[in-house]
Amino acid sequence: QVQLVESGGGLVQAGGSLRLSCAASGRTFSSYGMGWFRQAPGKEREFVVAIAVYGANTYYADSVKGRFTISRDNAKNTVYLQMNSLKPEDTAVYYCAAAHLRVAVRPDEADYWGQGTQVTVSS
Repeated sequence: QVQLVESGGGLVQAGGSLRLSCAASGRTFSSYGMGWFRQAPGKEREFVVAIAVYGANTYYADSVKGRFTISRDNAKNTVYLQMNSLKPEDTAVYYCAAAHLRVAVRPDEADYWGQGTQVTVSS
């Protein structure tokens, strides 16, 4: 069992930055691929970014390439999402996701979810 707790969301102006964190419980964090998804009102949950088990590989949605960076610290059981050059269309609830021994790029591939953190980008 893995529990995920996100933090770091908030309100920011367009062009600004935010850093999200996702703290995981359990001693097997290093065996999980980690990722972030987001869901805007009235829309389906969509893939944003993911990082492989030991961080060797990362995967980004085209909409965030060059602006968002995912990283993980296995010693701290934490994954981070640095978001720069934010746009109003980035406004959504951001969810941390964990997938055992693989990377989740679709919502149905995730094994565990956090509760979500709201990111609002004003124009």
